[in-house]
Amino acid sequence: MCHVTANTVERRPAHRTLPGSPFKQAPTGERLPGKYCDGLPLLRMEQRFARDGVAVDRGTMARWVEDVGATVGTTVVAAMRDEALATAFCIATDATGVAVQPAPAEGGRQACRRGHYFVQVADKDAVFFEYTPKETSAAVLERFKGFSGYVQADAKSVYDALFRPAEEAPPDGEAQVRQEVACWVHCRRGFWEAATAKSVVAREGLARIGRIFELEATWRDKPPEEIHRLRQAHLRAHADAFFTWAEAEHEKVREERGLVRKALGYAVRHREALRRFLEDGRLLLENNRSERELRRIAVGRKAWLFVGSDDHAERAGHLFTLIATARLHRLDPEAYLRDLLRVLAHWPRERYLELAPKYWAATRARLVAAELDAEVGELTIPEPLTAPAEAQSPSR
Repeated sequence: MCHVTANTVERRPAHRTLPGSPFKQAPTGERLPGKYCDGLPLLRMEQRFARDGVAVDRGTMARWVEDVGATVGTTVVAAMRDEALATAFCIATDATGVAVQPAPAEGGRQACRRGHYFVQVADKDAVFFEYTPKETSAAVLERFKGFSGYVQADAKSVYDALFRPAEEAPPDGEAQVRQEVACWVHCRRGFWEAATAKSVVAREGLARIGRIFELEATWRDKPPEEIHRLRQAHLRAHADAFFTWAEAEHEKVREERGLVRKALGYAVRHREALRRFLEDGRLLLENNRSERELRRIAVGRKAWLFVGSDDHAERAGHLFTLIATARLHRLDPEAYLRDLLRVLAHWPRERYLELAPKYWAATRARLVAAELDAEVGELTIPEPLTAPAEAQSPSR
């Protein structure tokens, strides 16, 4: 089961079920969110249910998953994305591949094709998993359409399109302006690889970058304004010295080949993006948060191996989105999804954002407990949330 912290919204009793939904409980306590929390494939759940005398085949569960993913994707997740693109300060992003089962065709078996999941971490508010068949610049631009602000990513070429000036102004509004924030962990990785080849220059690079991370760790828990002040007073000089040193060393090996030139070249080419964190205390040195979220895909695909189609991958991404964001706000994903499906059919369309994990604690507290606990029946819809502070998750 998913890890639950002390601040988690109270879990549902173990005997509670949602009729006709993928969250109905078998005698063993297995529930479908295990697929997206713990990477448990539907085949394994089918086998466990069968041992307890519950006849639920994986085909039925797959249809449940797809229907639920489609429903929450066009309602709550869509509202979350609109808010994130309009209000986020910095979105951290990364991508990983996933195998997609080919459509049935004549001529025998076919190999799985490759699709991609992009993850987008919008500040401390939401985590999105967006599926695309191709990892291209066009796909990246579509993911960030309408967003202006900071984007933290690795140096992959597909992200370059985000930071190029628009060729012409859009007819329906202002052009999006995005600032690139590079990842110092990616920069350090190149020097580490060169240091394993016993390069003295690479070891010096590691020491210089290590000093930057050591200083940053001393004020990590302070307010952003204080972090910005301390960076200017103590860390900026080390960053300036690092790039002065890197440019000088890069000139010495410019005509050579090897890991040292690669590491130095990465630092020199991305100097401005690597220095971007000095502009605001809310910006981070590294993009580890995106890579941590992508582990949900990496762990899961070792068990379930592939997704059934592009549509199934897209809808699974919506469920990954809600579960990851629920965990971000210290909600029990299983209890949150059960409650969400209980209230979703009754909720006004223009207020779907109130059902997002960021606002769920405030929304749930305003519902009638007896009505929410009932498995079926009408719900009394409260008045809309008005004050921003009233809607903030306890994790904020």
